[in-house]
Amino acid sequence: MGSARDTAATVAAAVRARASWRWPAVAAGVAILCALPVLASALPVSVPALTAAQLRDRIVASAGMSYSGYAESNATFGLPPLSGLSSVTSLLDGVTKMRVWQAAPDRWRVDVLSDAGERDTYQLGTREFLWNSGAQLTTEVLQQGPGQPGIRLPRAADLVPTALAQRVLDEAGPAAKYSTLPPVRVAGRSAVGLRVTPGDPDSTIGQIDIWAVPSTGLPLMVEVFGRGARTPALQSQFFQVGPWQATAGVLTPPSGGPGTGFTVTSSSNLAGVLKNLEHEMLPETLAGRRWVPPPGALFSTVGLYGGGLSTFAVLTLRAGTGSGLMDGARSAGGTPYSFPDGTGVLISASLVNAVIAQSDRSADTFIITGTVSGTVLLRAAVTLTSTMR
Repeated sequence: MGSARDTAATVAAAVRARASWRWPAVAAGVAILCALPVLASALPVSVPALTAAQLRDRIVASAGMSYSGYAESNATFGLPPLSGLSSVTSLLDGVTKMRVWQAAPDRWRVDVLSDAGERDTYQLGTREFLWNSGAQLTTEVLQQGPGQPGIRLPRAADLVPTALAQRVLDEAGPAAKYSTLPPVRVAGRSAVGLRVTPGDPDSTIGQIDIWAVPSTGLPLMVEVFGRGARTPALQSQFFQVGPWQATAGVLTPPSGGPGTGFTVTSSSNLAGVLKNLEHEMLPETLAGRRWVPPPGALFSTVGLYGGGLSTFAVLTLRAGTGSGLMDGARSAGGTPYSFPDGTGVLISASLVNAVIAQSDRSADTFIITGTVSGTVLLRAAVTLTSTMR
């Protein structure tokens, strides 16, 4: 009898002993799994030697790659909330979480993830679809027709590291300077760095750093710094990314299922305050910079001036539609200005400046904004309010 009790006691002690080390072991395992990204980033970085020109060419050539991944952008532009532009100001101030699939440059899907659900964008050749999981609604966005160049507000897909890097290199211009950076680890991979420095002293951008996979040039992280800044105003990076074999299901927007709806709209209906743009024949030069008109159009709702990483745009709002924007700019802390033939408000933010101006000669309101100094934009406002009728 005693022997049986001794045996039971021994078994119970063994069970307690196993339990005593089992849960600490499980906790340690979880801690190790959570620490893997940190440990991976601390591993030695070994990359092949590439010149800045070689790396730039590889990044440009990676545009056609098929991949999928998870990325986050963190923007601190400091833009004030303005009526009709809330989708832009929220995108450029805060963290945007994105799941990305790309089969080709014109066939991709980007899901924006939040506590409220998903907002997905599908680009399928010339067709664009939006999916709102909260409303269970798919919307096809019809583009403008030939001879009617459309505009759109920035969207989350523009902030994916691959798209952002390609846009930077496409718009950098011949005056930009390129240099290499020490390698780092991004998304668990060794990444080579390319620094792009604008050549125009009036650009608000101090530098743009792009880290990419050495063998393929696929961009893994992009950081955009304001002039003289030590921390980036915009950082976009992949936390997980790899090759992807395109499948129709992933690139097919929801439609026609139980409880889901489908509708069609035009791109202009998604432009917020930009729906009220006026067609104007804009000056050929503003603030010493030439107008770059859209191909095949004599009149446009937007004029681009300059080029590269120091470009500004001019948009003209129809009479009577810009007063609220002016009031909002003043209320948000913008600096008021008086011109010979009008008034304006300057909004200064990291990387982007804007002037909202009204002419005494007409009821039109001008939005002048871009990656150039406020001085350049104010010079443009003086010309516009004095010459446009």
